[in-house]
Amino acid sequence: MSTSLLLQYVVIALAVVVSAWVVASKQFPGSVRKLRVALALPLLRQGRPAWARAIGLRISPVAQSGDGACGGCDNCGPATPKR
Repeated sequence: MSTSLLLQYVVIALAVVVSAWVVASKQFPGSVRKLRVALALPLLRQGRPAWARAIGLRISPVAQSGDGACGGCDNCGPATPKR
């Protein structure tokens, strides 16, 4: 196998993985969040090297706020009257 053919396969595989991640994050956000937490937690434990903790911080999802009643779009409350 030539080097250029191997490079082509690597680029195609990377494009497939990235596109699958984008589709999964759009269609299954809860499952993707659980996966990101499961991948990040072992990297963020005490005693890990700094580079592993940095990767864990990049992988970890953004914290969700618990302000809304259902945790959704926060538009279900009564509207304030305009003055």
